[in-house]
Amino acid sequence: MILKVYTSLLLLFLVNSVWTRTVRQVYDDLDPEHWSHYTSECPQECFCPPSFPNALYCDNKGLKEIPAIPARIWYLYLQNNLIETVSEKPFVNATHLRWINLNKNKITNNGIESGVLSKLKRLLYLFLEDNELEEVPAPLPVGLEQLRLARNKISRIPEGVFSNLENLTMLDMHQNSLLDSALQSDTFQGLNNLMQLNIAKNSLKKMPLSIPANTLQLFLDNNSIEVIPENYFSAIPKVTFLRLNYNKLSDDGIPSNGFNVSSILDLQLSHNQLTKIPPINAHLEHLHLDHNKIKSVNGTQICPVSIALEEDYGYYGNIPRLRYLRLDGNEIQPPIPLDIMICFRLLQAVVI
Repeated sequence: MILKVYTSLLLLFLVNSVWTRTVRQVYDDLDPEHWSHYTSECPQECFCPPSFPNALYCDNKGLKEIPAIPARIWYLYLQNNLIETVSEKPFVNATHLRWINLNKNKITNNGIESGVLSKLKRLLYLFLEDNELEEVPAPLPVGLEQLRLARNKISRIPEGVFSNLENLTMLDMHQNSLLDSALQSDTFQGLNNLMQLNIAKNSLKKMPLSIPANTLQLFLDNNSIEVIPENYFSAIPKVTFLRLNYNKLSDDGIPSNGFNVSSILDLQLSHNQLTKIPPINAHLEHLHLDHNKIKSVNGTQICPVSIALEEDYGYYGNIPRLRYLRLDGNEIQPPIPLDIMICFRLLQAVVI
């Protein structure tokens, strides 16, 4: 199970840096005598590298409008411009687009022509970070795999906007203006293959409702969350990486076994208001508890299995897998208690 999780995550993180086989084939088969053809249809404001004929670079050009996109283009780079509108006209011939980067422009919801995005049937990656959106744009291409909307002004999520995006694996809406009221019980309905959900740096006070069941990474840092509901993680049984740094969690806000979840391998609870270490699962590998109000650590109490049983099982039993423990910024005085080391035999680093 762990190998499968890491394999999926590796694919997720490498997708932006790995060329597809098809692109490599186009490059290998390209005859130099055709380069002039590709150059001639290249928009004046942009750069069309002969070595990468499927890409169009229009970034950092001071553009206010999107130029006409040639039919051959798969990868379109328009970041760092002054673009305010996304209309249908430039995309009339661009039926093969897989990737659009529109980060750091001045795009508003009113500036996106109705239906223009959903007509890009082959689009897989859409980047609209650092713009002036106030709600998630809709409708979206049904084949999308990544949607990045960080650092906008989004406070509204239209009903059903994600309902047909069953291929979406990453949804990033961090650093927006989302309140609890924006996340309804059906907001994420349809995201059956979502792997990463990032809604950090918003204005949430509660854990979001109805997270897709296949979510592996859930990032909720820098909100104002105070309580973890009872059995919250039973609805997302595959969650592996959980970040709740910079919230307002106290001991009373965490159920007795709130984080005792076998799927969680990396748990980050830094910069909260905890005075003790919450119960953890033996499968947990990384635990971040720095900058809380913890005064002491008792290894016997926090050990997820009986130390006596651990002695019986040795390295072939269900011994705790914790490898990294961060406790600095609390009120704990060194040295590290011996029972911590006895319990967590696989520890490679302890920061105190």
